[in-house]
Amino acid sequence: MELKFDVIVVGGGHAGIEAALAAARLGAATAMVLPNPAKIGLMPCNPAIGGPGKSQLVYELHALGGVMGRLADQTAIHTRTLNASKGAAVQSLRVQNERDGYAAAARALVEETENVTIVRAEIAELLAEGGAVVGATTTDGRVLRAPSVVLCTGTFLAGVVWYGKQQRPAGRQGEAPARHLSASLRATGHELIRLKTGTPPRIRADSVDMSVLQEVPSDDPPGTFSGVPGPRMTSTPTWLTRTTPETHALIQDNLEESAMYGGEIDATGPRYCPSIEDKVVRFADKDHHLLFVEPDGVNTSELYLQGLSSSMPPHIQDEMIRTLPGFERAMIHRYAYAVEYDAIDPAQLDVTLMSRRLAGLFSAGQINGTSGYEEAAAQGFVAGVNAARHAAGMERVTVRRDQGYIGVMLDDLVRWGIEEPYRMLTSRNEYRLLHRQDNANERLMTLGHAWGTVDAAALARQQRSEERVRREVERLGRVRHQGDLAATMLVRPGADYAGVTALVGPAAEPLSREEVAKVETLIRYAAYIERARKQLEGRAAYERMSLAGVDFDRVPSLSKEGAEALKRAKPSSLGAAQRLRGVRDSDVTALLVHLKTRAGRAGVGAGGMAAGEAAAPAEP
Repeated sequence: MELKFDVIVVGGGHAGIEAALAAARLGAATAMVLPNPAKIGLMPCNPAIGGPGKSQLVYELHALGGVMGRLADQTAIHTRTLNASKGAAVQSLRVQNERDGYAAAARALVEETENVTIVRAEIAELLAEGGAVVGATTTDGRVLRAPSVVLCTGTFLAGVVWYGKQQRPAGRQGEAPARHLSASLRATGHELIRLKTGTPPRIRADSVDMSVLQEVPSDDPPGTFSGVPGPRMTSTPTWLTRTTPETHALIQDNLEESAMYGGEIDATGPRYCPSIEDKVVRFADKDHHLLFVEPDGVNTSELYLQGLSSSMPPHIQDEMIRTLPGFERAMIHRYAYAVEYDAIDPAQLDVTLMSRRLAGLFSAGQINGTSGYEEAAAQGFVAGVNAARHAAGMERVTVRRDQGYIGVMLDDLVRWGIEEPYRMLTSRNEYRLLHRQDNANERLMTLGHAWGTVDAAALARQQRSEERVRREVERLGRVRHQGDLAATMLVRPGADYAGVTALVGPAAEPLSREEVAKVETLIRYAAYIERARKQLEGRAAYERMSLAGVDFDRVPSLSKEGAEALKRAKPSSLGAAQRLRGVRDSDVTALLVHLKTRAGRAGVGAGGMAAGEAAAPAEP
């Protein structure tokens, strides 16, 4: 049996959902292929979206037309703005979700989307002709034809789960791994790496003494990614507990039982989400570590113990949790485990997430060496858009590093590759004051509209909002109270918009809560934002300087290491070259001189453009 599509998406997790929906929205006939459609949208780790560096990805994804923010709001049971007392650049929304509700909402959205066909199957082999993918076969013998394939396989590629010394083939608890795709990727010239991650135990809620835990209330009013609070929003709290010296002693005494510390797993794990064994060993001077006790939903009996990821055997896990305050009689519903899996070295991709080895093959999420739902969803969207455009014979697109966190992530992955699972952090983004979560729509919605994933009505609403904010910032910079400018009053400690406008009068048009917050940010951080904007403009000039056609062997004064790095990565702009490992400042200077010399000979600008020609943004 042979079926024909424009785009084949392999997987139904967060990356697969965004990829399939984005491609379908652009008119591509899209197949979502996975062994069990009931698992679409499953949250195998913490049912939560957002946090530092991650909420910015979700806001940007929503601005571009993605669905994760909407699904998170629709199924939210607890929200908190993290780093609320710090600057706007690092303030980050985190939403705890109804686990089963999120999956149900995601599955319903996929099922009702025009142009998406769910195919229940396991992919056996990629089909390639003339250096390009042309489809895939399934293990039951079906042939799926398409000029674009997007791999969103999560932790399933040759996946193995570990409970202490016990291991079994699985992509995650209770689900078979992808058995054949790794071999097909190697056969098409891709280099694979081995990574690992893990998840904490789930605890029976009725076995925990909540009265001794520290309660963490939800924000009131709740924050949202989409601007629309969902029907499930409640005041469901989360809680805090901590490990104890007894916990640490138990772990230290049984390290040889851990899959990772017992030498069973050689794969590299995430530095920024370590197992409890890793934390106890690495931070031996600490007598406790904070743990977040979070419900898996309002209608579930399970609690998620964030911070207690482990690969200890079940009997040690039973002892371990009972050393925690409030957990003396706790019962584990589902044990923690580690999972190791194959991934593609992302240096083999370009910034559109298409393989450099096989045209038409895209990948997104943990298969690209990232960790986290948010990183996966953002990549899935970009890959889905480009898969549809590739299938239609259109030029592929991307988000540049200077445009947002998504661009920073893509640039980091494909330029440097990875040495461990990649997690987005605010510290990775040198433009973070300009790339705040509150201005994602302003930065990226026009781009989404140009791609065809944001409709004109949504863009018009956003532009009207921007105009209201702009006018109010200008007004507060003009009006005075007792000789003081309103903007100056707003910068003072303890001042807020409501208090200042009570003195100088309200805006001509009422502002939403989000618009008020943006006005406060733009006025309070005006000097810092302007400084960051000038720095961005300076760096952006390098992004516009194309290296197309440059023979790096003929560039005078390049270091040997720099020349090798440039030939290997083939960066398309001077900005991209500047960020490569092995490229020195002196190499950048040599390239700049070479570009100017070449431009002078050709009678064009240093960016390679004739006078008056519009500057098309180069890839990061």
